[in-house]
Amino acid sequence: MKLKWIDSLEIALQLIDKYPDIEPEKIRFTDLSEWVLELECFDDDPNHCNERVLEAIQANWIAEK
Repeated sequence: MKLKWIDSLEIALQLIDKYPDIEPEKIRFTDLSEWVLELECFDDDPNHCNERVLEAIQANWIAEK
């Protein structure tokens, strides 16, 4: 399954697996964006990302962790 920016929950779950020691409350959006783009299953246009998308990913990461 290829992930898109709108898949904020699944992206968050992938990031939890890849970065188990990260505290999502403290991450910078520039880092978060880079980490999402580096996910093997991520396949979307980097230009379709914005602050609202990153906030949704971060909120899901916090909620699921």
